[in-house]
Amino acid sequence: MTQEFPATQHAIQFVGADEVVHNPAKPMYDLGPTQVLLKPEACGVCFSDTKLLHAFTSHPRKSEVLSGLSAAELAQIPSYRPGELAGVPGHEPVGRIVAVGADVKRHRVGERVLVQTDYRHLPTASSNAAFGYNFEGALQEYVVLDERVILDPDTGERFLIPVSEGPSASAVALIEPWACVEAAYAWGERQTLKPGGRLLVVADAVEGVDALVAASAPGSITVVGRAVVPGATAVASVDDLDGTFDDIVYAGTDADVVEALGPRLAFGGVLDVVLAGGAFDRRVQIDVGRVHYDLIRYTGTAGSNAAEGYARIPAQCELRKGERIAIVGAAGPMGLMHTVRTAVSGVPGISMDAVDVDDARLAHLAAVVAPVAEANGVPASFRNSKTEPLEAGYSYVAAMVPAPFLIAQAVDIASEDAIVNAFAGFAIGTMAELDLTAIATKGIYLVGTSGSRIQDMKTMLAKVEDGSLDTNVSLWAVTGMAGVADAIDSVNNRTSGGKIMVYPMLPDLGLTRLEDLPSVLPEVAAAMDGARWTKAAEEALLASQS
Repeated sequence: MTQEFPATQHAIQFVGADEVVHNPAKPMYDLGPTQVLLKPEACGVCFSDTKLLHAFTSHPRKSEVLSGLSAAELAQIPSYRPGELAGVPGHEPVGRIVAVGADVKRHRVGERVLVQTDYRHLPTASSNAAFGYNFEGALQEYVVLDERVILDPDTGERFLIPVSEGPSASAVALIEPWACVEAAYAWGERQTLKPGGRLLVVADAVEGVDALVAASAPGSITVVGRAVVPGATAVASVDDLDGTFDDIVYAGTDADVVEALGPRLAFGGVLDVVLAGGAFDRRVQIDVGRVHYDLIRYTGTAGSNAAEGYARIPAQCELRKGERIAIVGAAGPMGLMHTVRTAVSGVPGISMDAVDVDDARLAHLAAVVAPVAEANGVPASFRNSKTEPLEAGYSYVAAMVPAPFLIAQAVDIASEDAIVNAFAGFAIGTMAELDLTAIATKGIYLVGTSGSRIQDMKTMLAKVEDGSLDTNVSLWAVTGMAGVADAIDSVNNRTSGGKIMVYPMLPDLGLTRLEDLPSVLPEVAAAMDGARWTKAAEEALLASQS
Protein backbone atom coordinates (compact mmCIF):
# COMPACT_ATOMS: atom_id res chain seq x y z
CA MET A 1 0.00 0.00 0.00
CA THR A 2 1.41 3.40 -0.93
CA GLN A 3 1.59 6.23 1.57
CA GLU A 4 -1.18 8.23 -0.10
CA PHE A 5 -3.82 5.89 1.36
CA PRO A 6 -4.89 5.91 5.01
CA ALA A 7 -4.00 3.13 7.41
CA THR A 8 -7.65 2.70 8.43
CA GLN A 9 -11.04 3.46 6.95
CA HIS A 10 -14.73 3.68 7.75
CA ALA A 11 -16.59 0.45 6.94
CA ILE A 12 -19.92 -1.24 7.54
CA GLN A 13 -19.37 -4.80 8.73
CA PHE A 14 -21.68 -7.74 9.30
CA VAL A 15 -20.07 -9.55 12.26
CA GLY A 16 -22.78 -12.12 12.97
CA ALA A 17 -26.44 -12.88 12.34
CA ASP A 18 -28.36 -9.60 12.72
CA GLU A 19 -25.18 -7.86 13.93
CA VAL A 20 -24.14 -4.81 11.90
CA VAL A 21 -21.50 -2.32 13.00
CA HIS A 22 -20.07 0.91 11.66
CA ASN A 23 -16.33 0.43 12.12
CA PRO A 24 -14.54 3.81 11.93
CA ALA A 25 -11.07 2.24 11.89
CA LYS A 26 -11.10 -0.92 9.76
CA PRO A 27 -7.47 -1.62 8.75
CA MET A 28 -6.54 -1.21 5.11
CA TYR A 29 -5.19 -4.31 3.39
CA ASP A 30 -1.86 -4.53 1.63
CA LEU A 31 -2.34 -4.75 -2.11
CA GLY A 32 -1.07 -7.97 -3.69
CA PRO A 33 0.48 -8.26 -7.17
CA THR A 34 -2.77 -9.44 -8.83
CA GLN A 35 -5.05 -7.07 -6.97
CA VAL A 36 -6.95 -3.87 -7.67
CA LEU A 37 -7.88 -1.17 -5.16
CA LEU A 38 -11.27 0.39 -5.79
CA LYS A 39 -12.56 3.55 -4.13
CA PRO A 40 -16.39 3.35 -4.13
CA GLU A 41 -18.21 6.51 -5.22
CA ALA A 42 -21.65 5.25 -4.22
CA CYS A 43 -23.36 1.98 -3.33
CA GLY A 44 -27.02 1.05 -3.09
CA VAL A 45 -28.68 -0.84 -0.24
CA CYS A 46 -30.51 -3.99 -1.32
CA PHE A 47 -33.05 -6.29 0.29
CA SER A 48 -30.50 -9.05 -0.35
CA ASP A 49 -28.24 -7.30 2.17
CA THR A 50 -30.88 -7.94 4.83
CA LYS A 51 -31.03 -11.61 3.89
CA LEU A 52 -27.26 -11.88 4.28
CA LEU A 53 -27.47 -10.09 7.63
CA HIS A 54 -30.15 -12.45 8.93
CA ALA A 55 -28.53 -15.65 7.65
CA PHE A 56 -24.84 -14.73 7.89
CA THR A 57 -22.92 -18.04 7.90
CA SER A 58 -25.92 -19.99 6.59
CA HIS A 59 -26.30 -17.75 3.53
CA PRO A 60 -25.34 -19.80 0.44
CA ARG A 61 -23.07 -17.02 -0.85
CA LYS A 62 -21.22 -16.55 2.46
CA SER A 63 -19.84 -20.08 2.41
CA GLU A 64 -16.45 -21.13 1.09
CA VAL A 65 -15.52 -21.29 -2.59
CA LEU A 66 -15.24 -24.92 -3.67
CA SER A 67 -13.48 -24.62 -7.02
CA GLY A 68 -12.20 -22.16 -9.62
CA LEU A 69 -9.40 -20.94 -7.34
CA SER A 70 -7.29 -23.06 -5.02
CA ALA A 71 -7.28 -22.63 -1.25
CA ALA A 72 -3.77 -21.20 -1.53
CA GLU A 73 -4.90 -18.61 -4.10
CA LEU A 74 -7.92 -17.65 -2.01
CA ALA A 75 -5.69 -17.21 1.03
CA GLN A 76 -3.78 -14.53 -0.90
CA ILE A 77 -6.93 -12.39 -1.20
CA PRO A 78 -7.46 -10.48 2.06
CA SER A 79 -10.99 -9.43 1.12
CA TYR A 80 -12.12 -13.08 0.85
CA ARG A 81 -14.17 -13.42 4.05
CA PRO A 82 -16.28 -16.61 4.06
CA GLY A 83 -18.07 -18.26 6.94
CA GLU A 84 -17.83 -16.66 10.37
CA LEU A 85 -15.36 -13.98 9.32
CA ALA A 86 -16.70 -10.44 9.55
CA GLY A 87 -17.62 -9.19 6.09
CA VAL A 88 -18.44 -5.93 4.35
CA PRO A 89 -21.73 -5.87 2.41
CA GLY A 90 -22.57 -3.72 -0.58
CA HIS A 91 -23.02 -5.20 -4.04
CA GLU A 92 -24.53 -2.25 -5.95
CA PRO A 93 -21.51 0.06 -6.42
CA VAL A 94 -19.70 2.30 -8.83
CA GLY A 95 -16.09 3.20 -8.09
CA ARG A 96 -12.72 4.42 -9.25
CA ILE A 97 -9.60 2.25 -9.55
CA VAL A 98 -6.95 4.01 -7.49
CA ALA A 99 -4.15 1.43 -7.38
CA VAL A 100 -3.19 -1.85 -9.09
CA GLY A 101 -0.68 -4.58 -8.29
CA ALA A 102 2.41 -5.21 -10.37
CA ASP A 103 0.93 -8.24 -12.18
CA VAL A 104 -2.47 -6.71 -13.00
CA LYS A 105 -3.02 -6.91 -16.78
CA ARG A 106 -6.55 -5.75 -17.61
CA HIS A 107 -7.23 -2.84 -15.26
CA ARG A 108 -5.62 0.56 -14.88
CA VAL A 109 -5.53 3.36 -12.36
CA GLY A 110 -8.09 6.08 -13.01
CA GLU A 111 -10.79 3.93 -14.59
CA ARG A 112 -14.33 4.57 -13.41
CA VAL A 113 -16.13 1.22 -13.26
CA LEU A 114 -19.47 -0.44 -12.68
CA VAL A 115 -19.09 -3.64 -10.67
CA GLN A 116 -20.65 -6.93 -11.79
CA THR A 117 -20.80 -8.79 -8.52
CA ASP A 118 -21.99 -12.34 -9.31
CA TYR A 119 -19.05 -14.77 -9.55
CA ARG A 120 -20.77 -17.77 -11.09
CA HIS A 121 -17.38 -19.28 -11.99
CA LEU A 122 -16.62 -19.72 -8.27
CA PRO A 123 -19.18 -22.17 -6.87
CA THR A 124 -20.05 -22.57 -3.21
CA ALA A 125 -21.86 -25.55 -1.71
CA SER A 126 -25.30 -24.36 -2.80
CA SER A 127 -24.71 -21.20 -4.85
CA ASN A 128 -21.70 -19.17 -5.99
CA ALA A 129 -19.33 -16.55 -4.66
CA ALA A 130 -20.24 -12.89 -4.87
CA PHE A 131 -18.90 -9.42 -4.16
CA GLY A 132 -20.50 -8.17 -0.95
CA TYR A 133 -21.01 -11.69 0.37
CA ASN A 134 -17.99 -13.99 0.81
CA PHE A 135 -15.84 -11.33 -0.88
CA GLU A 136 -15.99 -7.92 0.77
CA GLY A 137 -18.30 -5.36 -0.80
CA ALA A 138 -18.37 -1.61 -1.29
CA LEU A 139 -19.78 -0.26 1.97
CA GLN A 140 -16.31 0.93 2.91
CA GLU A 141 -14.00 3.66 1.67
CA TYR A 142 -11.70 1.29 -0.23
CA VAL A 143 -12.11 -2.32 -1.32
CA VAL A 144 -9.58 -4.83 -2.65
CA LEU A 145 -10.50 -7.04 -5.63
CA ASP A 146 -8.38 -9.70 -7.30
CA GLU A 147 -7.96 -9.98 -11.05
CA ARG A 148 -8.16 -13.78 -10.79
CA VAL A 149 -11.73 -13.29 -9.50
CA ILE A 150 -12.96 -10.37 -11.62
CA LEU A 151 -12.24 -11.82 -15.07
CA ASP A 152 -14.63 -14.36 -16.60
CA PRO A 153 -12.46 -17.46 -17.18
CA ASP A 154 -14.51 -18.55 -20.21
CA THR A 155 -14.96 -15.28 -22.08
CA GLY A 156 -12.25 -13.06 -20.61
CA GLU A 157 -14.85 -10.37 -19.93
CA ARG A 158 -14.16 -7.95 -17.11
CA PHE A 159 -16.42 -7.81 -14.06
CA LEU A 160 -15.34 -4.18 -13.63
CA ILE A 161 -17.11 -2.54 -16.55
CA PRO A 162 -15.71 0.86 -17.65
CA VAL A 163 -18.18 3.75 -17.54
CA SER A 164 -17.98 7.34 -18.69
CA GLU A 165 -17.68 10.41 -16.50
CA GLY A 166 -21.11 11.66 -17.55
CA PRO A 167 -23.70 9.99 -15.29
CA SER A 168 -23.96 10.61 -11.57
CA ALA A 169 -22.50 7.98 -9.27
CA SER A 170 -26.01 7.15 -8.07
CA ALA A 171 -27.26 6.57 -11.63
CA VAL A 172 -24.43 4.12 -12.31
CA ALA A 173 -24.70 2.34 -8.96
CA LEU A 174 -28.41 1.84 -9.58
CA ILE A 175 -27.60 -0.09 -12.77
CA GLU A 176 -26.96 -3.26 -10.76
CA PRO A 177 -30.51 -3.60 -9.39
CA TRP A 178 -31.94 -2.39 -12.70
CA ALA A 179 -29.87 -5.08 -14.45
CA CYS A 180 -31.41 -7.70 -12.13
CA VAL A 181 -34.81 -6.50 -13.30
CA GLU A 182 -33.66 -6.64 -16.93
CA ALA A 183 -32.37 -10.19 -16.44
CA ALA A 184 -35.74 -11.30 -15.07
CA TYR A 185 -37.25 -10.63 -18.50
CA ALA A 186 -34.30 -11.25 -20.81
CA TRP A 187 -32.99 -14.52 -19.36
CA GLY A 188 -33.17 -17.31 -21.92
CA GLU A 189 -35.29 -20.35 -21.10
CA ARG A 190 -34.48 -23.92 -22.14
CA GLN A 191 -37.20 -25.34 -24.39
CA THR A 192 -35.75 -28.82 -24.90
CA LEU A 193 -34.15 -31.58 -22.87
CA LYS A 194 -30.63 -30.65 -21.84
CA PRO A 195 -28.24 -32.11 -24.43
CA GLY A 196 -25.95 -34.54 -22.67
CA GLY A 197 -27.91 -34.19 -19.45
CA ARG A 198 -29.64 -36.68 -17.18
CA LEU A 199 -33.28 -37.48 -18.02
CA LEU A 200 -35.65 -39.16 -15.57
CA VAL A 201 -39.03 -40.50 -16.70
CA VAL A 202 -41.51 -41.42 -13.95
CA ALA A 203 -44.48 -42.99 -15.71
CA ASP A 204 -46.27 -46.18 -16.52
CA ALA A 205 -47.09 -44.80 -19.96
CA VAL A 206 -46.31 -41.49 -21.66
CA GLU A 207 -46.12 -40.18 -25.20
CA GLY A 208 -43.61 -37.82 -26.75
CA VAL A 209 -40.48 -38.81 -24.84
CA ASP A 210 -38.93 -40.47 -27.90
CA ALA A 211 -39.28 -37.22 -29.86
CA LEU A 212 -37.75 -35.18 -27.05
CA VAL A 213 -34.81 -37.60 -26.81
CA ALA A 214 -34.27 -37.61 -30.56
CA ALA A 215 -34.19 -33.81 -30.66
CA SER A 216 -31.76 -33.24 -27.79
CA ALA A 217 -29.87 -36.47 -26.98
CA PRO A 218 -29.59 -36.62 -23.18
CA GLY A 219 -26.49 -38.34 -21.84
CA SER A 220 -28.47 -40.83 -19.76
CA ILE A 221 -32.09 -41.91 -19.28
CA THR A 222 -33.60 -43.44 -16.16
CA VAL A 223 -37.15 -44.80 -15.91
CA VAL A 224 -39.25 -45.38 -12.81
CA GLY A 225 -42.44 -47.24 -13.79
CA ARG A 226 -43.50 -49.34 -16.76
CA ALA A 227 -42.94 -46.74 -19.50
CA VAL A 228 -40.77 -48.05 -22.34
CA VAL A 229 -37.98 -45.67 -23.37
CA PRO A 230 -35.19 -47.10 -25.59
CA GLY A 231 -31.78 -46.98 -23.93
CA ALA A 232 -33.15 -46.31 -20.46
CA THR A 233 -32.04 -47.82 -17.16
CA ALA A 234 -34.90 -49.04 -14.99
CA VAL A 235 -35.04 -48.15 -11.28
CA ALA A 236 -37.66 -49.62 -8.96
CA SER A 237 -38.82 -46.46 -7.19
CA VAL A 238 -38.16 -42.76 -6.72
CA ASP A 239 -36.58 -43.57 -3.36
CA ASP A 240 -33.92 -45.65 -5.13
CA LEU A 241 -32.76 -42.86 -7.42
CA ASP A 242 -29.19 -41.58 -7.30
CA GLY A 243 -28.29 -37.92 -7.67
CA THR A 244 -30.14 -35.17 -9.48
CA PHE A 245 -31.59 -34.86 -12.98
CA ASP A 246 -31.60 -32.08 -15.57
CA ASP A 247 -35.03 -33.11 -16.85
CA ILE A 248 -37.85 -35.03 -15.19
CA VAL A 249 -40.97 -36.15 -17.04
CA TYR A 250 -43.73 -37.23 -14.68
CA ALA A 251 -46.97 -38.70 -15.98
CA GLY A 252 -49.51 -38.79 -13.19
CA THR A 253 -51.42 -36.82 -10.58
CA ASP A 254 -49.89 -37.86 -7.27
CA ALA A 255 -48.83 -34.73 -5.37
CA ASP A 256 -46.59 -36.78 -3.06
CA VAL A 257 -44.59 -37.99 -6.06
CA VAL A 258 -44.08 -34.49 -7.44
CA GLU A 259 -42.96 -33.28 -4.01
CA ALA A 260 -40.45 -36.12 -3.87
CA LEU A 261 -39.19 -35.33 -7.36
CA GLY A 262 -38.66 -31.60 -6.74
CA PRO A 263 -35.40 -32.05 -4.78
CA ARG A 264 -34.17 -34.34 -7.59
CA LEU A 265 -34.02 -31.41 -10.02
CA ALA A 266 -30.47 -30.26 -10.76
CA PHE A 267 -29.58 -26.58 -11.08
CA GLY A 268 -31.55 -25.33 -14.09
CA GLY A 269 -33.62 -28.50 -14.17
CA VAL A 270 -37.09 -28.81 -15.72
CA LEU A 271 -39.98 -30.90 -14.38
CA ASP A 272 -42.62 -31.64 -17.03
CA VAL A 273 -45.98 -32.79 -15.61
CA VAL A 274 -48.14 -34.86 -17.97
CA LEU A 275 -51.68 -35.01 -16.57
CA ALA A 276 -53.22 -37.16 -19.33
CA GLY A 277 -56.64 -35.73 -18.53
CA GLY A 278 -56.28 -36.07 -14.77
CA ALA A 279 -55.88 -33.57 -11.94
CA PHE A 280 -54.12 -33.38 -8.58
CA ASP A 281 -56.39 -33.79 -5.58
CA ARG A 282 -54.57 -31.05 -3.64
CA ARG A 283 -52.11 -28.22 -4.08
CA VAL A 284 -48.47 -29.22 -4.48
CA GLN A 285 -45.59 -27.88 -2.42
CA ILE A 286 -42.89 -26.40 -4.66
CA ASP A 287 -39.59 -24.91 -3.49
CA VAL A 288 -39.92 -21.37 -4.86
CA GLY A 289 -36.51 -20.51 -3.44
CA ARG A 290 -35.00 -22.97 -5.91
CA VAL A 291 -37.10 -21.48 -8.73
CA HIS A 292 -35.42 -18.15 -7.94
CA TYR A 293 -31.85 -19.18 -7.09
CA ASP A 294 -31.41 -22.56 -8.81
CA LEU A 295 -33.47 -21.67 -11.89
CA ILE A 296 -35.56 -24.84 -11.70
CA ARG A 297 -38.72 -24.81 -13.81
CA TYR A 298 -42.12 -26.52 -13.81
CA THR A 299 -44.12 -27.00 -16.99
CA GLY A 300 -46.75 -29.43 -18.15
CA THR A 301 -49.70 -30.42 -20.26
CA ALA A 302 -53.28 -31.54 -19.71
CA GLY A 303 -52.76 -34.13 -22.46
CA SER A 304 -50.64 -37.27 -22.75
CA ASN A 305 -47.67 -35.99 -24.79
CA ALA A 306 -44.63 -34.84 -22.80
CA ALA A 307 -43.35 -32.77 -25.71
CA GLU A 308 -46.33 -30.41 -25.30
CA GLY A 309 -44.98 -29.25 -21.93
CA TYR A 310 -41.64 -28.22 -23.43
CA ALA A 311 -43.35 -26.60 -26.41
CA ARG A 312 -45.14 -24.22 -24.02
CA ILE A 313 -41.92 -22.89 -22.48
CA PRO A 314 -41.26 -19.33 -23.70
CA ALA A 315 -37.85 -18.52 -25.18
CA GLN A 316 -37.57 -15.77 -22.59
CA CYS A 317 -39.96 -14.17 -20.15
CA GLU A 318 -40.26 -10.78 -21.80
CA LEU A 319 -43.53 -8.88 -21.92
CA ARG A 320 -45.73 -9.74 -24.89
CA LYS A 321 -48.11 -7.76 -27.07
CA GLY A 322 -51.45 -7.06 -25.36
CA GLU A 323 -50.23 -8.26 -21.99
CA ARG A 324 -52.33 -7.58 -18.88
CA ILE A 325 -49.74 -7.22 -16.14
CA ALA A 326 -49.92 -7.30 -12.34
CA ILE A 327 -46.86 -6.26 -10.35
CA VAL A 328 -47.39 -7.40 -6.77
CA GLY A 329 -45.38 -5.52 -4.16
CA ALA A 330 -44.96 -2.72 -6.69
CA ALA A 331 -44.40 0.09 -4.17
CA GLY A 332 -41.07 -1.26 -2.93
CA PRO A 333 -37.68 -0.39 -4.46
CA MET A 334 -37.58 -3.26 -6.95
CA GLY A 335 -41.28 -3.05 -7.70
CA LEU A 336 -40.85 0.57 -8.72
CA MET A 337 -38.20 -0.53 -11.23
CA HIS A 338 -40.49 -3.20 -12.67
CA THR A 339 -43.30 -0.69 -13.08
CA VAL A 340 -41.06 1.87 -14.79
CA ARG A 341 -39.58 -0.80 -17.07
CA THR A 342 -43.10 -1.90 -17.99
CA ALA A 343 -44.16 1.68 -18.68
CA VAL A 344 -41.23 2.34 -21.04
CA SER A 345 -41.06 -1.14 -22.60
CA GLY A 346 -42.63 -0.07 -25.87
CA VAL A 347 -44.62 -3.32 -26.08
CA PRO A 348 -47.93 -2.45 -27.79
CA GLY A 349 -51.31 -2.92 -26.15
CA ILE A 350 -50.18 -3.65 -22.60
CA SER A 351 -51.78 -2.46 -19.37
CA MET A 352 -50.46 -2.55 -15.82
CA ASP A 353 -51.87 -2.89 -12.31
CA ALA A 354 -49.29 -1.85 -9.71
CA VAL A 355 -50.34 -3.60 -6.51
CA ASP A 356 -49.32 -3.08 -2.88
CA VAL A 357 -50.90 -2.95 0.58
CA ASP A 358 -49.54 0.42 1.77
CA ASP A 359 -51.49 3.47 0.62
CA ALA A 360 -48.68 5.92 1.38
CA ARG A 361 -46.14 3.97 -0.64
CA LEU A 362 -48.67 3.48 -3.44
CA ALA A 363 -49.20 7.24 -3.57
CA HIS A 364 -45.44 7.78 -3.87
CA LEU A 365 -45.27 5.11 -6.59
CA ALA A 366 -48.13 6.69 -8.53
CA ALA A 367 -46.49 10.12 -8.32
CA VAL A 368 -43.32 8.69 -9.90
CA VAL A 369 -44.72 6.17 -12.38
CA ALA A 370 -48.10 7.48 -13.51
CA PRO A 371 -46.62 10.35 -15.59
CA VAL A 372 -44.15 7.94 -17.22
CA ALA A 373 -46.89 5.44 -18.03
CA GLU A 374 -49.16 8.16 -19.42
CA ALA A 375 -46.37 9.55 -21.58
CA ASN A 376 -45.80 6.09 -23.04
CA GLY A 377 -49.48 5.27 -23.56
CA VAL A 378 -49.61 2.47 -20.99
CA PRO A 379 -52.85 2.35 -18.94
CA ALA A 380 -51.79 1.97 -15.29
CA SER A 381 -53.70 1.61 -12.05
CA PHE A 382 -52.30 1.67 -8.51
CA ARG A 383 -54.25 -0.71 -6.30
CA ASN A 384 -54.27 -1.69 -2.65
CA SER A 385 -55.04 -5.41 -2.77
CA LYS A 386 -56.42 -5.30 0.78
CA THR A 387 -59.30 -3.09 -0.34
CA GLU A 388 -59.35 -4.15 -4.02
CA PRO A 389 -58.69 -7.90 -4.19
CA LEU A 390 -57.20 -9.05 -7.47
CA GLU A 391 -59.33 -11.08 -9.85
CA ALA A 392 -58.22 -13.69 -12.36
CA GLY A 393 -57.20 -12.78 -15.87
CA TYR A 394 -53.60 -11.53 -15.77
CA SER A 395 -51.29 -12.80 -18.50
CA TYR A 396 -48.17 -11.69 -16.61
CA VAL A 397 -47.75 -11.56 -12.82
CA ALA A 398 -44.48 -10.37 -11.27
CA ALA A 399 -44.13 -10.94 -7.52
CA MET A 400 -41.76 -8.69 -5.55
CA VAL A 401 -42.48 -9.92 -2.03
CA PRO A 402 -40.99 -13.19 -0.70
CA ALA A 403 -44.28 -14.49 0.70
CA PRO A 404 -45.26 -17.99 -0.49
CA PHE A 405 -48.99 -17.25 -0.42
CA LEU A 406 -48.43 -14.43 -2.94
CA ILE A 407 -46.89 -16.85 -5.44
CA ALA A 408 -49.85 -19.16 -4.92
CA GLN A 409 -52.16 -16.21 -5.49
CA ALA A 410 -50.22 -15.23 -8.62
CA VAL A 411 -50.87 -18.67 -10.11
CA ASP A 412 -54.54 -18.44 -9.14
CA ILE A 413 -55.07 -15.11 -10.96
CA ALA A 414 -53.03 -16.09 -14.01
CA SER A 415 -54.73 -16.65 -17.36
CA GLU A 416 -54.01 -19.13 -20.14
CA ASP A 417 -50.31 -19.20 -21.14
CA ALA A 418 -49.47 -16.66 -18.44
CA ILE A 419 -46.01 -16.06 -17.02
CA VAL A 420 -45.60 -15.88 -13.24
CA ASN A 421 -42.29 -14.22 -12.43
CA ALA A 422 -41.13 -15.06 -8.89
CA PHE A 423 -38.72 -12.15 -8.76
CA ALA A 424 -38.68 -11.98 -4.96
CA GLY A 425 -35.62 -13.61 -3.42
CA PHE A 426 -37.10 -16.49 -1.48
CA ALA A 427 -34.65 -18.49 0.60
CA ILE A 428 -33.98 -21.96 -0.78
CA GLY A 429 -36.31 -24.31 1.07
CA THR A 430 -39.26 -21.90 0.99
CA MET A 431 -42.26 -24.01 0.02
CA ALA A 432 -45.36 -22.61 -1.67
CA GLU A 433 -48.55 -24.61 -2.14
CA LEU A 434 -49.34 -24.16 -5.82
CA ASP A 435 -52.15 -25.27 -8.10
CA LEU A 436 -50.03 -27.51 -10.31
CA THR A 437 -53.12 -28.67 -12.19
CA ALA A 438 -53.67 -25.08 -13.35
CA ILE A 439 -50.00 -24.69 -14.23
CA ALA A 440 -50.15 -27.77 -16.46
CA THR A 441 -53.61 -27.31 -17.99
CA LYS A 442 -53.42 -23.54 -18.58
CA GLY A 443 -49.77 -23.49 -19.62
CA ILE A 444 -48.77 -21.12 -16.81
CA TYR A 445 -45.00 -20.76 -16.68
CA LEU A 446 -43.37 -20.16 -13.29
CA VAL A 447 -39.99 -18.46 -13.65
CA GLY A 448 -37.41 -16.86 -11.39
CA THR A 449 -33.90 -15.49 -11.75
CA SER A 450 -31.18 -14.37 -9.38
CA GLY A 451 -28.78 -11.52 -10.01
CA SER A 452 -27.73 -10.39 -13.44
CA ARG A 453 -25.16 -11.10 -16.12
CA ILE A 454 -22.51 -8.87 -17.61
CA GLN A 455 -24.67 -8.48 -20.72
CA ASP A 456 -27.59 -7.24 -18.60
CA MET A 457 -25.32 -4.70 -16.90
CA LYS A 458 -24.08 -3.46 -20.26
CA THR A 459 -27.63 -3.20 -21.62
CA MET A 460 -28.65 -0.95 -18.75
CA LEU A 461 -25.39 1.02 -18.82
CA ALA A 462 -25.98 1.88 -22.48
CA LYS A 463 -29.44 3.20 -21.62
CA VAL A 464 -28.06 5.36 -18.82
CA GLU A 465 -25.20 6.74 -20.88
CA ASP A 466 -27.37 7.58 -23.91
CA GLY A 467 -29.99 9.22 -21.70
CA SER A 468 -32.85 6.87 -22.56
CA LEU A 469 -33.20 5.78 -18.91
CA ASP A 470 -32.61 7.78 -15.75
CA THR A 471 -32.16 5.15 -13.05
CA ASN A 472 -32.37 7.93 -10.44
CA VAL A 473 -36.15 7.74 -10.86
CA SER A 474 -35.99 4.88 -8.35
CA LEU A 475 -33.95 6.75 -5.70
CA TRP A 476 -35.79 7.51 -2.43
CA ALA A 477 -33.08 8.48 0.07
CA VAL A 478 -29.36 9.14 0.49
CA THR A 479 -27.04 8.46 3.41
CA GLY A 480 -23.48 8.32 4.58
CA MET A 481 -22.03 5.56 6.74
CA ALA A 482 -23.80 6.80 9.88
CA GLY A 483 -27.20 6.02 8.38
CA VAL A 484 -26.55 2.59 6.88
CA ALA A 485 -28.02 0.66 9.82
CA ASP A 486 -31.19 2.76 9.54
CA ALA A 487 -31.23 2.20 5.78
CA ILE A 488 -31.00 -1.56 6.26
CA ASP A 489 -33.83 -1.43 8.81
CA SER A 490 -35.97 0.57 6.39
CA VAL A 491 -35.41 -1.94 3.60
CA ASN A 492 -35.97 -4.87 5.94
CA ASN A 493 -39.19 -3.42 7.32
CA ARG A 494 -40.40 -2.38 3.85
CA THR A 495 -40.84 1.25 4.83
CA SER A 496 -38.59 2.62 2.10
CA GLY A 497 -40.34 4.01 -0.95
CA GLY A 498 -37.46 3.30 -3.31
CA LYS A 499 -33.73 2.75 -3.40
CA ILE A 500 -31.33 4.13 -0.81
CA MET A 501 -27.88 5.32 -1.94
CA VAL A 502 -24.85 5.27 0.35
CA TYR A 503 -21.91 7.62 -0.15
CA PRO A 504 -19.08 5.80 1.71
CA MET A 505 -16.82 8.86 1.80
CA LEU A 506 -19.37 10.61 4.05
CA PRO A 507 -18.96 9.12 7.53
CA ASP A 508 -21.43 11.30 9.42
CA LEU A 509 -24.46 11.76 7.14
CA GLY A 510 -27.56 9.99 8.43
CA LEU A 511 -30.38 8.52 6.39
CA THR A 512 -32.11 11.39 4.57
CA ARG A 513 -35.20 11.04 2.39
CA LEU A 514 -35.18 13.12 -0.77
CA GLU A 515 -38.49 14.67 0.25
CA ASP A 516 -36.84 15.96 3.45
CA LEU A 517 -33.89 17.63 1.72
CA PRO A 518 -35.58 21.07 1.35
CA SER A 519 -35.63 21.44 5.14
CA VAL A 520 -32.44 19.50 5.96
CA LEU A 521 -30.08 20.45 3.12
CA PRO A 522 -31.81 23.12 1.05
CA GLU A 523 -28.78 23.77 -1.15
CA VAL A 524 -28.88 20.11 -2.20
CA ALA A 525 -32.63 20.13 -2.77
CA ALA A 526 -32.26 23.20 -4.98
CA ALA A 527 -30.06 21.21 -7.36
CA MET A 528 -32.63 18.45 -7.84
CA ASP A 529 -34.98 18.16 -10.81
CA GLY A 530 -38.21 18.59 -8.89
CA ALA A 531 -38.38 15.46 -6.71
CA ARG A 532 -35.76 13.57 -8.71
CA TRP A 533 -32.10 13.16 -7.75
CA THR A 534 -29.54 14.55 -10.20
CA LYS A 535 -25.80 14.73 -10.73
CA ALA A 536 -25.89 18.37 -9.63
CA ALA A 537 -27.64 17.39 -6.40
CA GLU A 538 -25.04 14.69 -5.81
CA GLU A 539 -22.23 17.18 -6.29
CA ALA A 540 -23.97 19.62 -3.93
CA LEU A 541 -24.35 16.88 -1.31
CA LEU A 542 -20.66 15.97 -1.45
CA ALA A 543 -19.67 19.64 -1.27
CA SER A 544 -21.95 20.24 1.71
CA GLN A 545 -20.31 17.46 3.71
CA SER A 546 -16.69 18.29 2.93
